[in-house]
Amino acid sequence: MTLKLKPPGRGVRGAMAATPPLGLGLTSERARAHMVDRVRQHGVQDNGVLAALGAVERHRFVDQALASRAYEDVALPIGHEQTISRPTVVATMLAAVSAPMQGDARKRARVLEIGTGCGWQAAVMARLFGEVYSIERIRGLHEAARKNLAPLRLGNLRLAFGDGREGLPQVAPFDAIVIAAAGIEVPDELMRQMAVGARLIAPVGAEEQALHLVERVGHEDWHLTVLEGARFVPLREGTA
Repeated sequence: MTLKLKPPGRGVRGAMAATPPLGLGLTSERARAHMVDRVRQHGVQDNGVLAALGAVERHRFVDQALASRAYEDVALPIGHEQTISRPTVVATMLAAVSAPMQGDARKRARVLEIGTGCGWQAAVMARLFGEVYSIERIRGLHEAARKNLAPLRLGNLRLAFGDGREGLPQVAPFDAIVIAAAGIEVPDELMRQMAVGARLIAPVGAEEQALHLVERVGHEDWHLTVLEGARFVPLREGTA
């Protein structure tokens, strides 16, 4: 069945972890605190998201040559023609997709990330949600993310290698889905893996992209809100 969504109106990614050069001061909390402050000034006021963002050392997920830029609000190359997303974009997406979760609901939530990349966003999500699954289609990135994440010992994070467009039906339904690559449309299979009441956020479009926030409001009913513009790598089929 093909699902059609109509807007109601107007509305990334594999280098192995690296230790930054001495003298950069990137291992201190100060660099992360400055990054979080910039995200807050951008408009994200969700304290849970901000705390999760500040808890993960972003410089450990990029190449050593780029470590001095790890806490800037920029996307950085991670190999395989992929990038690590800007902190403001990651925070915006996580705040939007988890907004309805009240109290301890986030700590009980099962969520799915499409596009593990270098593993940084997955690590942030693992600090925010109770159970996180992340799938990557590029073998080199999948292996790099596994190495990057191993020292963090995140027991609530599971990595998978495969076609992200197919999701992980064996562990669905999910309370939230975050897609870190842009397709022409949101794959039907991923919308089918949303629990009723769940949200999905994804960049959609080719030359011009925008973040699409989808909420499953019934067994056969989805609501779409188009958010701000975005720029992501393409969402591709298969594995590489």
